Amino acid sequence: MAEEFNLRDSLKIFSYPSTFAFLAIEMCLGVPLQSVALFLPQIVGALKYSTVKTNLYTVAPNVTGAAMLLVLAFSSDLLRIRFPFIVLGFAFTFIGFIIFASISDVTAQIHVAYFATFMMCWGTSAPSVILSTWYNNNIAHEGRRVTLTSVGVPLANLMGLVSSNIFVKKEAPKYETALITSAVFGATGALIATALGMYMMWDNARRNRKDGVKIDARDVPTS
Repeated sequence: MAEEFNLRDSLKIFSYPSTFAFLAIEMCLGVPLQSVALFLPQIVGALKYSTVKTNLYTVAPNVTGAAMLLVLAFSSDLLRIRFPFIVLGFAFTFIGFIIFASISDVTAQIHVAYFATFMMCWGTSAPSVILSTWYNNNIAHEGRRVTLTSVGVPLANLMGLVSSNIFVKKEAPKYETALITSAVFGATGALIATALGMYMMWDNARRNRKDGVKIDARDVPTS
């Protein structure tokens, strides 16, 4: 490959409507991702354990999140399809945050609340990697791939500005606003990813009909 980078040509990536869908998904991913990455100890703190135990209790959700990342990523590679696994990750995110937010007395339902933190980590770990793979798989031009990645990934990280402002100290230890806001971003991300994925499937079928062939992702060389 090794195409020479041309900035003007690479910026044409922003003439693709799908680019803005991908960036919107990155934004929706960024809020719950940064909420978990930055504030999981505060979320677990609602269980009212000691400081040391609270920090220890953040380990298991993160470890299972890493395991879920591997499961979803390898499954996505095996089936050569991306968006259903991204949607599944967003679904985990939404359900985890909603369960935790809906529990009126966390200490009375401590096991359910703690399980919800596992779902939060499952949902935020995998989509970031699979999402980058998804749009890189769909852009043949190297410069445009680089351009979209260099905007999309920092944009997701930038959404930490939202996360850091929705965890309001006066709402501790439950942080209802932060939990619900993160859940809404997760649900929105799932809807956009589903819509974009379904559109791509329809568009691929249309192109197959037009060309009189039947090609799917498994027929495209990974090189």
